[in-house]
Amino acid sequence: MNSKEFINYLSNRTGLGSKETASLTATAVSAIVNELADGNSVTVPSFGIFEVKKKLERVLVNPTTKQRMLVPPKMVVNFKPNTSLRSKIKNEEP
Repeated sequence: MNSKEFINYLSNRTGLGSKETASLTATAVSAIVNELADGNSVTVPSFGIFEVKKKLERVLVNPTTKQRMLVPPKMVVNFKPNTSLRSKIKNEEP
């Protein structure tokens, strides 16, 4: 499902227009991004938790040249799904 399909799906479910739904979705995503940028975690009920974690620096080895490289530490976004979401995904058959 791409962005346009997602907006149309939400629009049909809520009864709002496509532009209003797109604006609402953009606002919600922007709020989540701003909170994550501030280092806060975001909990979406019945969905899961988005949180920022720090990955430590590590040493990688290039397999062809055997050269060792130091990868600096960085911040990454981690998602932990809610247990109800996790069980729905596991129980569905493809």
